[in-house]
Amino acid sequence: MWIVAAALFTLAVAARSDSASAGQSSRRPAPSLTLESLGGRDSFEFYCAPCHGTDGRGNGPTASALTTRPSDLASLARRNDGAFPRDRVRAFVIDATGRPARAHLSSEMPVWGPIFRGLDPSDARVTRRVDNIVAYVESLQAPSTGVDDLGSQLFRTHCANCHGTTALGNGPLAESLRRAPPDLTTYTARNGGVFPSERLRRIIDGRDVAAHGERLMPVWGDAFSRQGGQSEESVKARIAAITKYLEGIQVRSGD
Repeated sequence: MWIVAAALFTLAVAARSDSASAGQSSRRPAPSLTLESLGGRDSFEFYCAPCHGTDGRGNGPTASALTTRPSDLASLARRNDGAFPRDRVRAFVIDATGRPARAHLSSEMPVWGPIFRGLDPSDARVTRRVDNIVAYVESLQAPSTGVDDLGSQLFRTHCANCHGTTALGNGPLAESLRRAPPDLTTYTARNGGVFPSERLRRIIDGRDVAAHGERLMPVWGDAFSRQGGQSEESVKARIAAITKYLEGIQVRSGD
């Protein structure tokens, strides 16, 4: 995608040079790469949807050709404790301010701020375009479902003390443990891009997972069954809800 971005910038400069050269008026004009509309939806579909898809879920027509699957932009709020990270989207995704340097990996996502400024000399238009894209991405956020709500509630009640409310392993009890809790948002990235739902379900349940040494994590299968005489079906439903919630907050390597 950096190649695409560089090509966009080069073509834009070439188009301006051509229009300024009277002696080359017979040359076919280069196609315009500047979208006249500043609408958030129009800009997103023109510049972002080829990779992220019109619904922002990372399923655009060019996504399969990329080394890293584009991020699911519709789950940003869900992966940020329910709040849309507007400033981070603007800085990290759009303008790339604060984007971490990657020593061994090249980001395939264009840095749209400089590209927009190269395509459009008006700073006011560029600012408005970026703001409208961010607002449109916010409008794409997927609503939570009943399962997600239950899973989120159970996670905060039973898991967040160790794993933290954002599941990064930074809960208030984490420092008191002999072994730091893992970052639960990276299961998919650490499993070749596939969320290991069945393996995670068994870990949460804990009743049929062989322990190699001391198990610091509670056996939630037993704990849930003891709470108010929960049936086995209810225990499985609780574990499934937590698993589903964790699947929804996974980060990909390109996030």
